[in-house]
Amino acid sequence: MPLTEPTDDRLPEPGEPAVPAVDGDGGGGENLDLEPEPVLPEPVRQRIVALSAVALPGLPTEELPVPLRRVAKFAPNRRARLGAPMIAAQLANDPLFRQRITKRVLADAGDLGAAVIAGTAPAAADPVEVAALAYLVRPRGWRDLVETAGVAVRAEADSALVAELVREAEQRASRAEHDRAVARVEADKLRDEVARVREELGQLREEARVLARSLRETQARERKATEMLATEKGRAARLNADHDAELRRIRARLAEAEAVAGATRQTAKEARSVDDARLWLLLETIGQAAVGLRRELALDPAERMPADYVADAFAERPAAATSARALDTDDPARLDELLAMPRVHLVADGYNVTKRGFGEMSLEQQRKRLITGLGGLAAQTGAEVTVVFDGAERMHGLPPAPRGVRVLFSRKGETADELIRRLVRAEPVGRPVVVVSSDREVADGVRRHGAYPLGADSLLRRLSRS
Repeated sequence: MPLTEPTDDRLPEPGEPAVPAVDGDGGGGENLDLEPEPVLPEPVRQRIVALSAVALPGLPTEELPVPLRRVAKFAPNRRARLGAPMIAAQLANDPLFRQRITKRVLADAGDLGAAVIAGTAPAAADPVEVAALAYLVRPRGWRDLVETAGVAVRAEADSALVAELVREAEQRASRAEHDRAVARVEADKLRDEVARVREELGQLREEARVLARSLRETQARERKATEMLATEKGRAARLNADHDAELRRIRARLAEAEAVAGATRQTAKEARSVDDARLWLLLETIGQAAVGLRRELALDPAERMPADYVADAFAERPAAATSARALDTDDPARLDELLAMPRVHLVADGYNVTKRGFGEMSLEQQRKRLITGLGGLAAQTGAEVTVVFDGAERMHGLPPAPRGVRVLFSRKGETADELIRRLVRAEPVGRPVVVVSSDREVADGVRRHGAYPLGADSLLRRLSRS
């Protein structure tokens, strides 16, 4: 903002230090109030405002222009920044205010202020400071001092600009050198990449040639395989026709064989009827002989079986067991065939059967389910049934066993397998004993003593039909 101020020849007020009366050009012969003030460089203008802002609080309130009274109360940094337009305007338009500010500024300027009043400027002084004081004091030749300061400021600005341009040029040169180095490295990389690509291209071409040769060979093999397939299809068709003819001949012979077999079965049936009659007559004779022998020997029916003696000596009974018998049934299954034998004794390895058939249940539920099923089997077949459990897992309070089923638990120190073998050994020679267990060791042991071992699955399937 240009600051304009006509020369002021006012006499100092009483008590004020004398401020020399000066004109604007140092000639003293012309009216300088009409000359426009020079355009101040920006640094000079800012320094003038800063000096005035510092001096504002030192003036009495009544000596301050009304627009600046509020500005004088601002903090120093806000005073120069926010009040700059009003301070500049008052300095340009109020000579009395400028003289009062000048008096305060010169009191702090010292020797530099005295030199400016004399119209000279020390060589080592800051040209901006000299121009600001010259504008406020306005000695003779102050315009030259301001102009000189402007030239110095512009020279410094130009020098700074040139230095900045030189620095930017150096930075651009450094970046260009770096870019050239990077470009050289990238060029080397690209050359290596081109060489690698060329090598890969050569390899691909070689692979393409190999693949083309392989394709031609594959196509030749495919044509040969197609021809062979056509030949084989013809042979298969001929073989199929021969097979159909042979099948028809076999079917004819089969029909003839079935007719012969039917006649043979009829003849065998008639022969078997004769044999059955002879066998019935023989069994009836043996039965009558057995009845006569029982009557002659006066033998009473046995109330205790051999297994009962083994149970008393080597096992524990959860409840009293009976051995009631029922009528036989005629089932073609192996177990049913064995159970149909007279006076047969069925011995079941309890936990071996239950854990194989329904192991997801608790032990108590397994025992109940097996004992209940064996009770039905005993009722159907009339066989003597004994089920053996390991005593180590015995549970007290079992319900009474069904009729025809003997429930035993091995005693401490003996396993159910040992108790089963003991039961088999106690039976008389010739009595049929069936042992149900999937334990191979148990099956081999009882087989040596004349028993019939069966797997647990046979009993489970038989119980599932009941």
